[in-house]
Amino acid sequence: MNLILLFFFLSLISQVPSEPILTVNPKTLSKSGDSVHIQWSGIESPSKLDWLGLYSPPDSPHHNFIGYKFLSSSSSTWESGAGSISLPLTFLRSNYTFRIFRWTESEVNPEIHDQDHNPLPGTKHLLAESETVGFELGRGPEQIHLALTGREGEMRVMFVAEDPEERQVRYGEKEGEWEGDVAVARVGRYEREDMCHAPANESVGWRDPGWIFDAVMSGLKGGVKYYYQVGSESKGWSTTRSFVSWDKSSNETIAFLFGDMGTATPYLTFSRTQDESISTIKWILRNLEALGDKPTFISHIGDISYARGYSWLWDEFFNLIEPVASKVPYHVCIGNHEYDWPSQPWKPDWANSIYGTDGGGECGVPYSLRFNMPGNSSEPTGTHAPATRNLYYSFDMGPVHFVYMSTETNFLQGSSQYDFLKHDLESVDRMKTPFVVVQGHRPMYTTSFESRDAPLREKMLEHLEPLFVNNNVNLALWGHVHRYERFCPLKNFTCGSMGQKGKDWEALPVHVVIGMAGQDWQPTWEPRPDHPHDPVYPQPKRSLYRTGEFGYTRLIATKEKLTLSFVGNHDGEVHDMVEILASGQVLNGGDDNNGKVGAVHKVDDVTRCSFSHYVWGGSVLVLGGFVGYVLGFVSHARRQIATERGWTSLKTEER
Repeated sequence: MNLILLFFFLSLISQVPSEPILTVNPKTLSKSGDSVHIQWSGIESPSKLDWLGLYSPPDSPHHNFIGYKFLSSSSSTWESGAGSISLPLTFLRSNYTFRIFRWTESEVNPEIHDQDHNPLPGTKHLLAESETVGFELGRGPEQIHLALTGREGEMRVMFVAEDPEERQVRYGEKEGEWEGDVAVARVGRYEREDMCHAPANESVGWRDPGWIFDAVMSGLKGGVKYYYQVGSESKGWSTTRSFVSWDKSSNETIAFLFGDMGTATPYLTFSRTQDESISTIKWILRNLEALGDKPTFISHIGDISYARGYSWLWDEFFNLIEPVASKVPYHVCIGNHEYDWPSQPWKPDWANSIYGTDGGGECGVPYSLRFNMPGNSSEPTGTHAPATRNLYYSFDMGPVHFVYMSTETNFLQGSSQYDFLKHDLESVDRMKTPFVVVQGHRPMYTTSFESRDAPLREKMLEHLEPLFVNNNVNLALWGHVHRYERFCPLKNFTCGSMGQKGKDWEALPVHVVIGMAGQDWQPTWEPRPDHPHDPVYPQPKRSLYRTGEFGYTRLIATKEKLTLSFVGNHDGEVHDMVEILASGQVLNGGDDNNGKVGAVHKVDDVTRCSFSHYVWGGSVLVLGGFVGYVLGFVSHARRQIATERGWTSLKTEER
């Protein structure tokens, strides 16, 4: 009888469903970018909508996830109820935990969606939760990035740590031999209360930003390679990094310039992220390694991280750029996605349709504290938040004078920014720096269908173009439009003569839109005025080359000539190029270029030889693609939204 009862009891036990198991390994990571292996089993009747959520801090409410992955797109064995995935994690000053949820089709609510109009997954049915994953102590600060101060013999370094205890930078000409060269870093931070709007000031978007440290290495010799570490004896030092100091006497300038790059994440989240940013940084890193000990810098002209109020995306961004930004100065100017919010202080009537909610409530605060550019420009926010900084400034690098401006704050005549630009451009010593390059976010010229920004472009043409023309600005570089487009030497929509065929040439600015570094929401080109709804987009004569390809630009200048090249991400090759002499004459790409308007210019042998140490060829980078939703209803929803808004794979509103 007892034996029968035993078998009956065991039979009942075997029929009880097993609890899902979720495990993580290792439980301690050494640095940002290290991967955790996540494994699950025991999921009954697995569904394509079962999903894995990432949480930091571990006690975050279910709906306040950092990101998520669908199990069906993460593991080939998901239908068995078991699977695994490896995810690289970024240190957010707290531990992580992972949770698996069941989400059913009947629970899908299209009204609750991310910025890409995908319904956000539901958290009603928790299936499993993992143990916590943390990071080693004493490993030193992260998010290291350099910047010029504008003063000879100096280099700024900024980084992030989890507490305000004193940190330093130690540096010297020999690795590991610091020779007493140590600088104590200033420390600061911003709080949730400093944010101006949702989601930045809500629990769903806010995470501890850490403590931001800012130190200046001084007494540097020009054009010398220096090694450095940041940190402290008690909290640990970073790995050794190096840079080549600014050489004021150099007759050569090398720079990598782009806009609108953003960052990539190994998970889906509330805000659309930019996969192509990985490729942009990888190509630039290869270029830097090939350059060796030549000083150079990077220029990122607005729409920096696309965090838009989800603060951990700033951490992901700095983790992405650290390999290059810890080697060379990383310079920025402000864009709409760092700043714009409904109650921003400068919002004239003509700009009501322009300055909206693109900043996600950050109102320039993370941008202002995470970077420290030369100069002291600032504008009050009109709230208790810190003033917005890094708006306009300039510096010399070799034979080029670089000017940065803000298109998000007042630039009209009578403003402090206009006065700065006027004085700066009129004061340039063209014997010392024969070339002048101005950079800002929103373009003065574009042939994209950017009707919403038309009033701003009119103001730029009225107030800024005369400054540029009268002071012989050579290049005007802009972002905001997520494409590459180069114009002829231009004034009031009219191409100037390049001096070919016996004509007199005019020294007019060459405008180039370079917002193609990562963001993939692209506007259509401007249609024909008399056929606005037909998908025909003629290229105006003033637009010499335009493309939707991702990439970056490379600037090389000597005292005699400046060359700007567009490098495509898919092959690392030069796809367009313009050359400008110190006199201001544009050598190629003008309106009288033998009728070959918009032709792709083959890189000449001289340029190729002088830059032979660059990566000219190479296979296409194989990047891990971010998968979208796996069910047909999501694809249908996207197509439906696209149809309603009048766009297919292009987007007209997001810039």
